[in-house]
Amino acid sequence: MKLATLFFTLMLFFQNAYASEMPQDELLKKMIGRMLIVGFDDESVTKDSKIVKHMQNYHLGGVILFDRHYSNRDKTKNISSPKQLETLTSSLKSFSKKPLLISVDQEGGKVARLKPAYGFETTPSAHVVAEMDEYMARHIYNALAKTLKDGGINCNFAPVVDLAINPKNRVIVGLKRSYSSEPKEVIKYAKIALDSLQKENIIGVIKHFPGHGSSLGDSHNGFVDISKTWSEVELEPYKELIKSGDAHMIMTAHVFNENLDELYPATLSYKINTELLREKLGFNGVVVSDDLQMGAIAKHYTLEQIVTLSINAGVDMLLFGNQLSYQDIDELVETILIQIKNGAIPLSRILESNERVEQLFTNTKIE
Repeated sequence: MKLATLFFTLMLFFQNAYASEMPQDELLKKMIGRMLIVGFDDESVTKDSKIVKHMQNYHLGGVILFDRHYSNRDKTKNISSPKQLETLTSSLKSFSKKPLLISVDQEGGKVARLKPAYGFETTPSAHVVAEMDEYMARHIYNALAKTLKDGGINCNFAPVVDLAINPKNRVIVGLKRSYSSEPKEVIKYAKIALDSLQKENIIGVIKHFPGHGSSLGDSHNGFVDISKTWSEVELEPYKELIKSGDAHMIMTAHVFNENLDELYPATLSYKINTELLREKLGFNGVVVSDDLQMGAIAKHYTLEQIVTLSINAGVDMLLFGNQLSYQDIDELVETILIQIKNGAIPLSRILESNERVEQLFTNTKIE
């Protein structure tokens, strides 16, 4: 679709949906809002909750749920039981004026927000699943998808398709989040996971592009350089899953590789997200950032730089988990708005991302 036609279509859409005489800034804020996935602190919400106000004012693209507060593991954040989760997600959907991604990190093993201690079924780690045959793996992931569906979750930040290349890697290999060091094995089990999720109309998000399995450091804490450890074989799962049509949403990694981009980590890199992922590998779906409050990004860039670089790099949805730190959503939207109005972020990027986000909801039948 040509840019002018797309812009005209979106303007008509917003005018018909919201008002016939709406200021341009308000339209832009809603377009910005569709590009945001944010975290919040509540176990339940009402019409007066801050997150509900943000959903309604900005038409947020999504929210992300956590079970515990990062700084206080004894304090519940969003998830405490199956019934509570179902009530929370139902409320969020009822208050949202647009289709809403309700997302979690439910990989299995140590990375699970829906834990047996709260009454949810156990999901093994990717490493453990890969020791099973395909029949058992499908059984595991069918059960996981049903658990997510019953809880009202429609987006899972999984499966991990990082290769277990570096045995000293703590954040992926050490936590048993990788299926294998062999691309064919990773692809096989990732496809099973994605197929199970898709059957329940849940979006699976493959991660972390262009590969985090060879790293030595943890991007939660700070700068991670994979220039000397990364190899092109780490792209194989992405190539195959894009080619097969299984990849609807891909999450970026906050890793730096001077061989791919001498200036920026992957999340902020046009060379990696647009030239490599979109143009070379042919991905047409939604690119979502990893949490932009992680140390690898937040410790080295201002908010203005983060939103400008990531959007211009080709990222369609910006994730602010409000878990590692707190980001005011009004300030976030206003910062992006200013960058659009002063020309630092082209309007074309906002239109492109909005089109991809709406297409994602349509293609995956998320309502």
